[in-house]
Amino acid sequence: MIVLSHYQAALLLAAYRSHSTVTPVSLDLNRSQTQVQLRPDGVTFPDSSLVSWEDIHLIAASQNGCFAIDNGHPRKIQSFSEATDRAFSLYPTAGAPTMLLSGLPMHRIKDTDPHRDSLAKIRAAAIHGGRVLDTATGLGYTAIEAARLAEHVVTIEIDSAAQDICHQNPWSQALFENPKITQIIGDSYDEVEHFAEFEFARIIHDPPAFSIDGDLYSETLYRQFARILKSGGRLFHYIGDPESKSGARITRGVIERLKRAGFGDVTGRPDAFGVTATLG
Repeated sequence: MIVLSHYQAALLLAAYRSHSTVTPVSLDLNRSQTQVQLRPDGVTFPDSSLVSWEDIHLIAASQNGCFAIDNGHPRKIQSFSEATDRAFSLYPTAGAPTMLLSGLPMHRIKDTDPHRDSLAKIRAAAIHGGRVLDTATGLGYTAIEAARLAEHVVTIEIDSAAQDICHQNPWSQALFENPKITQIIGDSYDEVEHFAEFEFARIIHDPPAFSIDGDLYSETLYRQFARILKSGGRLFHYIGDPESKSGARITRGVIERLKRAGFGDVTGRPDAFGVTATLG
């Protein structure tokens, strides 16, 4: 699948204006580079599809969309969930894209990028083998990176519409190809009840904003995490900017509820916008 954003479209237009007839460009949102041909009527890709300059201009003008090329025509990568009444779309950055959920980015993009944001969560979780639970799959970056270090990763996503975006995102393909990753479609709040005691060595809890799903910040859920986490295991809980007014308030509440649920050594990780906690 060919996927372009305004970053690649701008490069194509600049190359054509400089009278180039061939230029390298990424067809998978900055994962790799491919040579394409520039013609008066448009761009010819390796699969022989031709995209007109009018459509390249359309892509270049969209600052918040990624486009799959279907039969020579751009189609914005987006989805709508009737189950949750939420809109999903793929949002470009200079590196890996993020996903917009009802207009809100699901990764940090200020002074970082979604891939580095995911790596910060992995470092905070300190994965060294064992089974890992990843809540709120999203685009799957955390699960993909965790699988490089873990024995196995179980990742939970509440909405199949998000999975539809994953299937079209070049950066998410390992989510479907790596046998060390098991995907579950369901609500993390409910799904954790089905896991055995002491099943996981690490939990990476990466919920959407508190305003979107407050149950994922509840003491009830944290007690389930304490039940399924091994002794000595670690939880990383993403919360949001700890220096913002709302982030600081939510963080205080999270720390209190984690301690009541049985966690100790609850430590702020401002580098990853969250906290870590352990079981004795």
